[in-house]
Amino acid sequence: MTGNLVAGPKLWSRRKGTKLLEAPTSTTEAAQNQSEHEFDFDVAIVGMGYVGLPTSLAFSAAGARVLGVDASPARLDVIRSGRADLVDSDRERLTQALAEPSFELTSDPSRLSRAAAVIICVPTPVDAYLVPDLRILSQACQTVVENAVSGQLLLLTSTTYVGSTRNLLATPLAKRGLIPGSNIHVAFSPERINPGTDSFAHEDVPRVVGGITNSCTEAAEALIGTYTRLVHVVSSADAAEMTKLVENTFRAVNIGLANEFADMANSLKLDVMEVINAAATKPYGFMAFTPGPGVGGHCIPCDPHYLLWQMRRLRLSTPVIEQAMNAIAARPGRVVDRIRKILSDRDKSLHAARVLVVGVAYKPDVEDLRESPALEILESLIEEGAVVAYHDHLIPSLRLGDGSVLEHHADPAAFDADLVLMHTAHSSADVSWITPEVNVLDSTFRLPHASNIINL
Repeated sequence: MTGNLVAGPKLWSRRKGTKLLEAPTSTTEAAQNQSEHEFDFDVAIVGMGYVGLPTSLAFSAAGARVLGVDASPARLDVIRSGRADLVDSDRERLTQALAEPSFELTSDPSRLSRAAAVIICVPTPVDAYLVPDLRILSQACQTVVENAVSGQLLLLTSTTYVGSTRNLLATPLAKRGLIPGSNIHVAFSPERINPGTDSFAHEDVPRVVGGITNSCTEAAEALIGTYTRLVHVVSSADAAEMTKLVENTFRAVNIGLANEFADMANSLKLDVMEVINAAATKPYGFMAFTPGPGVGGHCIPCDPHYLLWQMRRLRLSTPVIEQAMNAIAARPGRVVDRIRKILSDRDKSLHAARVLVVGVAYKPDVEDLRESPALEILESLIEEGAVVAYHDHLIPSLRLGDGSVLEHHADPAAFDADLVLMHTAHSSADVSWITPEVNVLDSTFRLPHASNIINL
């Protein structure tokens, strides 16, 4: 890959106001004739959600001038108020960033032209038929292209199909006369944000980058390198896109396998977590995955479907991935079946039974309901005629697929449930009300063994 180097994005070091680097300038005619832009911001982040906001805070902490862009004024108000769902370290960074004049928030996309680099961090969900829903991503890329100017770096981080950076950014930019590697840079660097987990600082998580041309890759590597310690360069944007699909598909397949082992262990009267923990003592060749009620968020239940969707078009069979994703999709139904059987064994019909779901977020310690298995479980229980409530101090209310709204049941003991489903175990949740008289189906496999607690 080749490309004429031009003046790249002016980046700033962790010492505020100190210029860190500039991409080398070519003496080619294309570079000489390009219009020069003085940028007000080092980086603009498009999409201030669970990926975009932490990313913007990492850049701000590194000393960059940051513009956060989101189509939702309500979301920006939440961020300005400091009420955004963040881990503690990022919450501290948000407080610091909001006090800095170099950190701004806007819903005006025209201001993207004032940023040396633009990073796209928007959701890439699937629809009810598990088909990739590209509307949000396509609109975001279109907006970025319409406001792009020469000398910028445009970096896509949203997980998507292989070739999307080229199709959604490079090709439409070229139609505007902005040629990647000549008078603009375009690259892909998959996000690596783990919501609700503070185990790894942003600067300690290696990032992968791949550009449309070599110079695009160099510009992206320089940008990401301003806040993270290790950048791994791959040969192309396509390779970087595939990297993210491999990461999350690997997790999906192994979670599906862990769920199968849980079912087998249950049939064999074994404790699956005892077995998994024992296997995990092997120092090589094994990585522990744990079972659960299903998979939520916009990564594991969604990302592999972008790969499957693309492979179907190429008529390539992917049976391992397909079976794993089918099993993951069926897991909430498996939970409802277990609830029905447990009640039946106690001479109780699911119809009119009182079922309390504890924890409805898709993972512990986040205020995030996206693709949460709890939603499907609640809907199925209601359809079966059960009397249903949920208890989750991080989720004050939720809306089901039929438009109905459920409110957090603040006093779980007072619900007098026939069966409690432990769906999500928040570290800050009080479970002292679970006495030996409370019957529990534990789909988290985290509660201590007791006669009243049954593992999924």
